[in-house]
Amino acid sequence: MKYVTILFDGMADRPDENGATPMSLAVKPVTDSLAACSEVGLVNTVPNGFKPGSDVANLSVMGYDPRVCYTGRSPLEAISMGIELAPQSVTYRCNLVTLSSDAEYADKTMLDYSAGEISTGEARELIEFIDKHLSGDGLGFHAGISYRHCLKRQCGKVGAILTPPHDISDRKIADYLPGGMYAAQLRGLMERSYKLLSNHPVNVARVKQGKNPANSIWLWGEGTKPKLDNFEKLYGIKSAVISAVDLIKGIALGAGMTSIDVDGATGNLDTNFKGKADAAINALKTHDHAYIHLEAPDECGHQGDKAGKIRAIELIDEKIVSPVVSALREQNEDFKLLVLPDHATPYTLKTHTSEPVPYMLYDSRKPQKGVSSLTERSAAETEIRVEHGFELLSKMLKN
Repeated sequence: MKYVTILFDGMADRPDENGATPMSLAVKPVTDSLAACSEVGLVNTVPNGFKPGSDVANLSVMGYDPRVCYTGRSPLEAISMGIELAPQSVTYRCNLVTLSSDAEYADKTMLDYSAGEISTGEARELIEFIDKHLSGDGLGFHAGISYRHCLKRQCGKVGAILTPPHDISDRKIADYLPGGMYAAQLRGLMERSYKLLSNHPVNVARVKQGKNPANSIWLWGEGTKPKLDNFEKLYGIKSAVISAVDLIKGIALGAGMTSIDVDGATGNLDTNFKGKADAAINALKTHDHAYIHLEAPDECGHQGDKAGKIRAIELIDEKIVSPVVSALREQNEDFKLLVLPDHATPYTLKTHTSEPVPYMLYDSRKPQKGVSSLTERSAAETEIRVEHGFELLSKMLKN
């Protein structure tokens, strides 16, 4: 028996004036054909009291109770980046963002939480420049992928009040600057970064090319070294994880799963879908479970891009669901397939929300009466509910 989880990050949404969502508008024939003979329902991936981040939600879908194991987002990313963490270390997610040009830092507006999806090469040059000028006193910056980076405090305390930049798109930043522990220091780093980056050659070139400059860092996602039980010991199966983002890779590595890198995997609409599908198919030859994480629907949701979100769902159906299912059938493998988003990212809000999300669980041995199309509405109408997201994996592995 093989097990596959295909995670459409941020796919769920809220209905428009016509009752439609990107899930209902997307043409996804393979997913819907499977939904017709699958268990379909709603699952709570975000426990009460937790913010609806991809960290919390993916931990849930991967079979971990965030109420027990969650210690923050950035340390999970730090693990993927190869950053050594001591028990007393504190890390922060460090975005490269685009702020408006208002004279006072607090008066600026969050124009782009990803600095125009800045390339990894450009970003690395900027983060190394920031590290050279702003590190010290136990603080150090580490370059990651695209706009996603890390600040590590060698020894410190948690308690900062920080806001994800994708939650405040097009808003003035004054009410969202750091508070709590180390507030003045963290705010000072952000303000100084603006002065350093605004006229950096990388950004001068980006502006000339009509691209958004990465003119400031933005710190959020504070955390400490996580403690995740070994996945194979916990569930008795060997799992491989395929993702473009450090967060998911970090969860995999922290839990003793196999994290597989795919050339050209970006987390956006231009990602290497074929490479991800091929990696999953190959991984299932030596692993019991493959967790395929696709970031594009979430990124489009954050950008308010309805058409892009619909297209992302369609591409995942065509280039991930279809070839993976076809390969398993050609190999005469019994398999179970779990399809779902980790959370909703409504394109009208440009941020995550906490409502239950639809899931589809297909068993090749036991087809059952399902729904004609996997949508938020069809999942709600089945009245099937999974109260705790971390229970969904056990449900898939049952029998």
